Amino acid sequence: MKENKMKDTIVPVVAPLHQDRTLDKDAVGRIFSYLYANNAIPFILGTTGESASLSNAFKEKYLHAALANKVADQQVYVGISSNILEESIDLAQQAYDLGVKAVAATLPTYYKLSDAQMENYFLQLAEKSPTDLIIYNIPATTHMSIPLYLLDKLSYHPKIVGVKDSERSIERLDQSLSLWADRADFKHYMGWAAKSAYAMINGSAGIVPSSGNFAPAIYRQMCTAVQDGDVDLAYALQKQSDDLGALYQTDKSLGESLWALKVLMKELGLCDAHMMPPLQALDAAEESKLISAFQELINKDSIKLNITNHV
Repeated sequence: MKENKMKDTIVPVVAPLHQDRTLDKDAVGRIFSYLYANNAIPFILGTTGESASLSNAFKEKYLHAALANKVADQQVYVGISSNILEESIDLAQQAYDLGVKAVAATLPTYYKLSDAQMENYFLQLAEKSPTDLIIYNIPATTHMSIPLYLLDKLSYHPKIVGVKDSERSIERLDQSLSLWADRADFKHYMGWAAKSAYAMINGSAGIVPSSGNFAPAIYRQMCTAVQDGDVDLAYALQKQSDDLGALYQTDKSLGESLWALKVLMKELGLCDAHMMPPLQALDAAEESKLISAFQELINKDSIKLNITNHV
């Protein structure tokens, strides 16, 4: 039997806030410790991390706090998305200076871009950033889809090392894996959580699940199951992931689901549920309902979250 490649769980970390909306550095430490204990790689300043709502000063503080909590010989990925190219390059430089090897970027989100403009943007970013670059395709927020032919063309640039794709299209996923599953120099990471097991079984290098913020053990076990060729276990863990995701995402906008995600993290002692404007908390009744449903699901399905004693 052919040996399966190692699979990565990359967790898009929330932005933990105090009530005054300053960075909760202690919470950063708790979250990072929890993730590393479960073989997960933190990814800060992405969509789940409310990056579009954060000032450059806040991003810099978060970057420093993240690297202060990085475990030796482990990685941290950093989102550098911005509508301003120079801001992205500056953040990539700051990350590089602190030891970050790869950053991730979406398309700028204000203007609708042609394919040629998309290509030129990522080429400029790759050439001017000191780090390696992971392209992040997320039409739900950018309102544009990066064509696969263009991604494949960009994939041969020596500094463009992967794609995180959150587009919900099984046809696109299958085509992506046919292009890149066997590439050693360019990795595909699945950002569509509902297809995590499917993607890895069919050659994706890893997954980027928001639910990993509070349940990283599920994804660690899923990665191991795929590596061991245990398809049934991988899909059983996918069902747990789906149930947990539905708990805080169903009937909520993306922004509301990020608040609900923080509520679950608060329940586990990881961080508070404060949000950065324009996002905001829902009411106390909704919070209570969410926590009750969470506890019921955990007990009913005997879901193991592997909460360590330092959390």
